[in-house]
Amino acid sequence: MTNEEAFEFNTASHPFHCNEKKPIEIYRFIDPICPECWALEPIMKKLQIEYGQYFKIKHVVSGRLAMLNLGRKQKYENIAELWDKTGSRFGMSCDGSLWLENPISAPYLASIAIKAAELQGRKAGIRFLRKLQETLFLEKQNISTLEVLQSCAESAGLDVPEFISDIHSNSAAKAFQCDLKITSEMDVSEIPTLVFFNENIEEEGIKITGNYPYEVYVQIIEEMLQEQPVKSNPPPLEVFLKHFHLVASKEISVVYNKTVQEVERELKKLQLKQLVEKVPAKYGTFWRYLPESQ
Repeated sequence: MTNEEAFEFNTASHPFHCNEKKPIEIYRFIDPICPECWALEPIMKKLQIEYGQYFKIKHVVSGRLAMLNLGRKQKYENIAELWDKTGSRFGMSCDGSLWLENPISAPYLASIAIKAAELQGRKAGIRFLRKLQETLFLEKQNISTLEVLQSCAESAGLDVPEFISDIHSNSAAKAFQCDLKITSEMDVSEIPTLVFFNENIEEEGIKITGNYPYEVYVQIIEEMLQEQPVKSNPPPLEVFLKHFHLVASKEISVVYNKTVQEVERELKKLQLKQLVEKVPAKYGTFWRYLPESQ
């Protein structure tokens, strides 16, 4: 199997559009406005590419909404500081000044919007979630407004009228309530959290909260499989960029086991060929694959 074929195999096995049975299921508890969830993206991409044939992911939207209910200036200043620290530490930029200039007033709407997008299929749901995060963390747009959510849906290739209708539907509200119930039943109090389950329903899952080195997640998969999994190689860089469209230097660095400096030297070559464009951010750099180069 070539690198490119391996990549197609793994991305085809993405949990949002795969029905084949796999030995491991990962419950990934997320919050659309959580910077630590965003910071986990590089590791999740690497895990999906290298070992995606062994697991499927169930995204559970679990908002820490209580922390925003006060709405005080001091509270927003604390959130802004947390965002900037997270962006600086992990290289996945998130600009905390959003909370001082245009704070998110209705974060629950973004959570329900994710469930509305998922009603169009798991693949649509994950595209929408990623676009939502890019819009929030990079573009500093307030994702608690219908106008911004609709723009995200358009960019993610969703059926927009259906999406808008579903946001106000009982189906999306019930799906979100179900996610909150799962969060409570699994005693998840911090985000992000991953819970790994194997095929033996009698065994308890392995819960891991926060951001850990990549090797920790691989070790859990090995323990659950009780065998050494076969690792798939990443695809050629251009294939990776074309598939994900917009990625951070940090994401490429983690997936390809290179320093950010090495990655950016390669990307500048692709920039000269007009295959990608540089997207500056407050912390780190992002790269957009140019549609005309496809």
